[in-house]
Amino acid sequence: MKFGMRKPSLKKRIAARTSIKRQVVQRAGLKMPRGYGWLRSPKRYAYNKVYRKTSFDIFKLMKKLLKSRK
Repeated sequence: MKFGMRKPSLKKRIAARTSIKRQVVQRAGLKMPRGYGWLRSPKRYAYNKVYRKTSFDIFKLMKKLLKSRK
């Protein structure tokens, strides 16, 4: 499990938004409502929940810092 800052990856960011699987699910209307990840894959849901609480994104951190300066 990762603790601390997540290492940004432009390649993974683009891949997540342009994957064939994502396009099929989006166009077919097979999306589950937000918050139903535990129903689809409980193991992945639990892992991601812990991961998001123990690590942080550098871009969100910068956004918060710049927002507070205004």
